[in-house]
Amino acid sequence: MFRGVYTALVTPFRNGGIDRESFRVLIESQVAAGVTGVVPVGTTGESPTLSHTEHAEVIRLAVEYAAGRCQVIAGTGSNSTAEAVELTRGAAEAGADGALLVVPYYNKPSQEGLFRHYREIAAATPLPLMLYSIPGRAGIEIGVETVARLAAECPTIRSIKEAGGSVERVSQLRQALPETFAILSGDDSLTLPFLSVGAVGVVSVASNLLPADIVALVAAFESGDTARARLTSAAWRTVLAFWEQLAFWASSLIFVLAATTIPGILRDTRPADLVLLGALIVGATLARAVAIYLILPLTLGAAQRRSLPHMR
Repeated sequence: MFRGVYTALVTPFRNGGIDRESFRVLIESQVAAGVTGVVPVGTTGESPTLSHTEHAEVIRLAVEYAAGRCQVIAGTGSNSTAEAVELTRGAAEAGADGALLVVPYYNKPSQEGLFRHYREIAAATPLPLMLYSIPGRAGIEIGVETVARLAAECPTIRSIKEAGGSVERVSQLRQALPETFAILSGDDSLTLPFLSVGAVGVVSVASNLLPADIVALVAAFESGDTARARLTSAAWRTVLAFWEQLAFWASSLIFVLAATTIPGILRDTRPADLVLLGALIVGATLARAVAIYLILPLTLGAAQRRSLPHMR
């Protein structure tokens, strides 16, 4: 079930409330680009700062706007097992296709505690579940053996979003898990390396802005066109490097929210600091245009003229 590009959606706001029209337009742009699914109210969607009422509304709106044209994988994780169960049941009732469950943050449970946390959630709902390991933010990762144990004992746990930054760990996960268990990259910059050792897609933040580019990268790799995948990744990383420089002055989430004002996906009603930061993204947009539409075609053309065997 879990394969391809899933966009970890931002949650747009207007006048202190959810901006429903901008959210609808954002999802339409994702569907048009061909993403496999969208992930509302993950941490990119500011789930820790939303009320339970807002959390439920965002999931309901995502299901309504997607209208069956792409999967909706609702963020329902919590460091409280009871709360995670409640949120996941609510997502199932709203019509979500699956749920993304971040590792319990701050509590730093043992691996046995993690196993029991996820097992209880899996027992409470029929929804297909995706684990989310992100030690840099949560302070703990889901151990490879724990993931394998969950995969063996909980049939609805079918995937993991891996954001630990380690290609070696993805390789270990692939060796320990059945082929039917999907590993997805949780780091945009590491999507291609993760794909090369067994991942089958990405839960992407960058695809809020560049969904067609991220879809093209994964599609090229899956079709066996590794040369195009490498070059597409290189072009994307050129833009990413520029964006990372801007991120020194703002959190990654503020950065993405500001950047969405440039292509006009979301209406520009942000505070002044976001508008100013958004202006800086013009540079990244121009860099993307040069990388994707000038450097990439020229490089591919040169490779084709050399008649590389794997591109014939």
